[in-house]
Formats: sequence, structure tokens, C-alpha cells
Amino acid sequence: MLALVGSGEYLPQMEAVDRYLLGLLKTETHVVCLPTAAGTEGHERIRYWSELGKAHFSRLGVQVEALPVIDQPSANDSELVERIRQANFIYLSGGKPDYLYRTFVDSLAWEAILEVLKKGGVLAGCSAGAMIMGGHIPGFPGLKPAFGLVPGVVIMPHFDEIPGVIVNALRLLVRDHQTLLGIEGNTALVGNEDGYQVVGSGGVVVWNQTGKKRYIEGQAVSWQ
Repeated sequence: MLALVGSGEYLPQMEAVDRYLLGLLKTETHVVCLPTAAGTEGHERIRYWSELGKAHFSRLGVQVEALPVIDQPSANDSELVERIRQANFIYLSGGKPDYLYRTFVDSLAWEAILEVLKKGGVLAGCSAGAMIMGGHIPGFPGLKPAFGLVPGVVIMPHFDEIPGVIVNALRLLVRDHQTLLGIEGNTALVGNEDGYQVVGSGGVVVWNQTGKKRYIEGQAVSWQ
């Protein structure tokens, strides 16, 4: 299962969402938090996300560790990769989406993350961590590549915080055959190829050539 989170990772207001995600697991929980998207922001910021993630999931009563996968060498470190592979819940916190993509592309760490998914695990990404799962990452100028786990879409987190003029500019970047998924704060779009639904206190906006629609907690989301 994928969980695309708009904002609020590891904060108390996301506890209900994360309890829902933990409830999807069929085996004993082992969470791995990856601060990779903050890899260029310095040791203090990396430590901040790592400690916040560990404290959050410890409060939820599950096994958790944060791994220092912060650049291409560490994304190909065999020991760290094996620890990713042993998890069943991967959480990618926020930072720079393009850096996150470039760090993971063609890496052993990303291969291990995909193995976790194939085995029935959960991959959650907040902000930058969500953006890399679409078909493209919004950028200026134009769109940048992403991993395409949710193909044909551009994922825009923090959607309730973005000024309207910027939202309209972002929409112009999305070609008619693609869809803009705007995910609001403290909210996740959760699902897989069989379907997605909204979990959390905000909403998810689907915007494409057929129109613009907002979905809220518990509603199934469609953009096909």
C-alpha cells in the first residue's frame, strides 16, 4: 500500500492516519524512517527528522528505527539496504523532491523499498516523499522525472497552503493527459492499483481535463 501524505509527518495530528496505516500490516510491525529528502540540509536537520520519526512511532507502540540514508553512497550501502529490506513500513519524510529522486534512482535502497511493497508492506511519503511517487515532479521550468508508482499524475502536497496563483501555474505544467493530485495537510491518499481513499482531516483535490473535484475522509478517489 502507498500513503501519499500532504504534510504533518510524525506530528500528533497524524497519529490517527498512521494508526490506520499500521492496521494494514499483516505481520509484526517494523518501521524504517528515511530522512533522505533532507540530505542536503545539514546534520541537525537530518537528526531532527530521524528523532521525530522514532519518537512518533515509539508512541504508537511499534518497532522503529531511522537510517542515515542521505546520499548516493549511503543509498547503496549494503548494511543499510538490508535493514530497509527487513522492514514492512517505510516512511520518507520531507525535503527536496528532486534530490530525493536523484539519490534513490538506480539505487539498492530503492530496490529494497520496492521489495517491501511487493511483500505487502506500506510505503508512506510525506511532501517530497509523496511527490517522487507520481509520474513527474513539478518544477520550473517544466516537469522533472519521478518513479511513477502512481503513473500519469503529478502529486502536489501542502495543497491547502499554496496560493491560488501558484496552483494555477502548476496546473499549466500538467499536460492534458495527466492529473494533478493536490493533497492537503494532515491528510493521506492511501491505496494501490485497486483504488485509493482519503484518510485524515483534510482533503485531496483531483484536477485534470475532466474537471476539478475535492474528496474527503473515507471517500474513494478516482482520476481515470
